[in-house]
Amino acid sequence: MKKLFLGVCFIATALSAVSQTISGQVTDAQTNQPISGATVFLNKSEGLATTESGSFSFGKLKSGTYQVQVTAIGYKKWDSVVAPGARFTVQLQPWKLFMQPVEVKALRAADKAPFTKTNISKATIEAQNLGQDLPFLLNQTPSVVINSDAGNGIGYTGIRIRGSDATRINMTINGIPYNDAESQGLFFVNLPDLASSVSSIQIQRGVGTSSNGAGAFGASMNFSTNEVNTNAYAEFNNSVGSFNTWKHTVKAGTGLIGGHFTVDMRMSKIQSDGYINRASTNLGSLYFSTAYLTEKSSLRFNIITGKEKTYQAWYGVTDADLATNRRVNYAGTEKPGDPYKNETDNYQQDHYQLFFNHEFNKQWQFNTALFLTKGKGYYEQYKADVKYSRYGLPNYIVGTDTVKTTDLIRQLWLDNNFYGQVFSLQRKGAITATTIGGGWSQYDGHHFGEIIWAKAGIDPNTRWYDHKAKKTDVNIYIKEQIKLNKFWQLVADVQYRSIGYTIDGFRDNPTVNINQRYNFFNPKLGITYSKGKLQWFSSVAVAQKEPNRDDFEAGATQVPKPEKLIDFEMGLEKRSLNYHWSATAFYMDYKDHLVLTGKINDVGAYTRTNIDKSFRAGIELEGAYKIQNWLTAQGNFTWSANKIKNFVEYYDNYDDPNGNQKVIPHGTTDIALSPSIVAGSTITATPFKNASIAFVSKYVSRQYLDNTSDKQRSLAGYGVHDLRLQYLITGSTIKETRLIFQLNNVLNKMYEPNGYTYSYQYGGTVTTANYYFPMAGRNVMVAVNFKL
Repeated sequence: MKKLFLGVCFIATALSAVSQTISGQVTDAQTNQPISGATVFLNKSEGLATTESGSFSFGKLKSGTYQVQVTAIGYKKWDSVVAPGARFTVQLQPWKLFMQPVEVKALRAADKAPFTKTNISKATIEAQNLGQDLPFLLNQTPSVVINSDAGNGIGYTGIRIRGSDATRINMTINGIPYNDAESQGLFFVNLPDLASSVSSIQIQRGVGTSSNGAGAFGASMNFSTNEVNTNAYAEFNNSVGSFNTWKHTVKAGTGLIGGHFTVDMRMSKIQSDGYINRASTNLGSLYFSTAYLTEKSSLRFNIITGKEKTYQAWYGVTDADLATNRRVNYAGTEKPGDPYKNETDNYQQDHYQLFFNHEFNKQWQFNTALFLTKGKGYYEQYKADVKYSRYGLPNYIVGTDTVKTTDLIRQLWLDNNFYGQVFSLQRKGAITATTIGGGWSQYDGHHFGEIIWAKAGIDPNTRWYDHKAKKTDVNIYIKEQIKLNKFWQLVADVQYRSIGYTIDGFRDNPTVNINQRYNFFNPKLGITYSKGKLQWFSSVAVAQKEPNRDDFEAGATQVPKPEKLIDFEMGLEKRSLNYHWSATAFYMDYKDHLVLTGKINDVGAYTRTNIDKSFRAGIELEGAYKIQNWLTAQGNFTWSANKIKNFVEYYDNYDDPNGNQKVIPHGTTDIALSPSIVAGSTITATPFKNASIAFVSKYVSRQYLDNTSDKQRSLAGYGVHDLRLQYLITGSTIKETRLIFQLNNVLNKMYEPNGYTYSYQYGGTVTTANYYFPMAGRNVMVAVNFKL
């Protein structure tokens, strides 16, 4: 902890030197109106966004000249060499084309919206994108905790925001829902290297604004790829590193053809052996986008496809092995002799997106999008000495002998289509701004299992279960932004969402049929006060969320209730020439929160149970400070209390002849995998032109593996430090060559950010088994990226 905040302490005591500034305002060359959200780059590296008044400032600069570059959606790029000292105006010439991504604006929180948010630029993404999955690129945003099954951030990865896992984080790509419709989870492995096509990201913590898709119970993440590139380009990005890891990415774009037409493409290939034994990954992806633009409209078609083959590393590592053999992998070890070589997960996901945007006039804009997501794949397992009856098959008769068990290889398949439409109508006036939007979607899922080989008694390709599911989701929202006066702004946001869910049986409970419908009304209200460099906001928002597929498996008479959240947020922010800081207090009040208690349902499965009362309360701090023109520091710190009231634990009691479980009341306890402290910091030095050194730190306090607050069932807190070196070479034929060296986990910390636990009683003794997902020690990645 002390090491993590050493840089912050230095910031607090450093004396500012006398310095020069480059500042100005960005306006529309035709209307002279300020342009907010334009990106201003200094020497192609340091970048910031213009304020609502279009202003920008760079402080603590040396004498000399600097290259200033300004870009904004819908405008031509401005580029000039400027000397410090004077304030100037940048007038951007608008393209006579409609370039606004209306589908993204409909869901994102504006600069003065009363919701907690973090915006991440394309330049920030590029500086970190060495092949690891998206959660690892978001690790330095507030309240984020990440993990990786393979231990090095490639393959199956996870993210938690404010302690909420991926099933409670809403994610959209260009406004289109991405969460899996049934589990509501996020599987980043299905879209490898999506980051290379992303132009911007917004993370809203808490409930946030109304969005399409899954309910946001911890956060929402909006990814945009629909950037218009007006100039032709080509990029070659290559990374290699520890554990035989490598990534190759090729990107190219035509720029504007004939003043109206664009094409952008990307191909990526990522492979790694993983830190955990046999946790290998073989990932490939393709991105294709073409658009036709006129002065008032745009039509765009996207194809995003990903294919993954990942050796399973889902089981974690026991207490005993963690101390002496932390890289062990139990997957495939049911096979006698060497582990089964094809104990893998195999899946392909294809996204088709068609967008139409139109501007009726300066006040009214409209967009609609059609989408289809196709997914198909399986995971394969070797199972030893399993009963034929377990698979609904008769025993194998050999002469007069009855054989009841066999070894077999099985594949569990999922074949699904997810399709629908989203829309928004936006009006911006002098006093009010209105957005009416929503969409509908349908998910058709097909679950089936095949036995592809058996030692005896089962024909190849025998299908032992075959079940279908359908889920429909319809939502409509209205967002109203009202400028009350010069300083005060009010935002009202209401959403109606209706979900219909039918399930035709489960693998372990084939006779259970589910037919459920949920209707949710989710209001949100907030107010913002802005004066000069200071901004304050307060908001209250309601979110409701249906159960996941697994929650229904208990049976038609044991269907859990939907969850409800009321989220209270209050924030204060100040931005100045050389620093900015913000503080946000939140209270998230849950009703019927679904958590694991250890209780077994009627089919012997451990399913989640509704908890009457639980809450998350805390404060998030963010800040950045330019100490000198060559030295900056930024950081974030979250403290939170995450509690369940009157928690009751259940565990198996094999000593009870009737099979009754032990029931243990615990009172108020901590919510599982919800650390009370999460902090991050980055100290960046630029010792000479085009070179940077970044020291990146992350601290996460103790996490409990279940909801009992038992220290014996917990993950120890950890602090991890990375070092990133970059050097940029500019030229004529090759415009940019960027060299990146990243040393991860500099101090070789052995730590585990994720795990699970279960307990049981046998012979009068209670046994607790903990399983951990270890992360790699010191490891390295090196990248060489070219832009033509």
